[in-house]
Amino acid sequence: MDSYGHSGFGYASKFGIRYHDLPEDADASFFLCKELIPGYLDGITGVYQTPKGYYVEDADVEEFDKNFLPKEKLKLPGQIFE
Repeated sequence: MDSYGHSGFGYASKFGIRYHDLPEDADASFFLCKELIPGYLDGITGVYQTPKGYYVEDADVEEFDKNFLPKEKLKLPGQIFE
């Protein structure tokens, strides 16, 4: 949280926002929020639901990737990992 806190993020629970399917007493320290307009979330409560479009089948991803030409993997100067 330290690095995100410096950027203005805080725990979503502070704003009355819960992560879906997570019990109210569960550790939700991973779920952060940032008001882009100060006070915009005052009096707002609710549950965040991950959009259905985020859930995809591996087979669908592989089929989608077939639309792109293969690329050669390069090792560039300054690259830490291969």
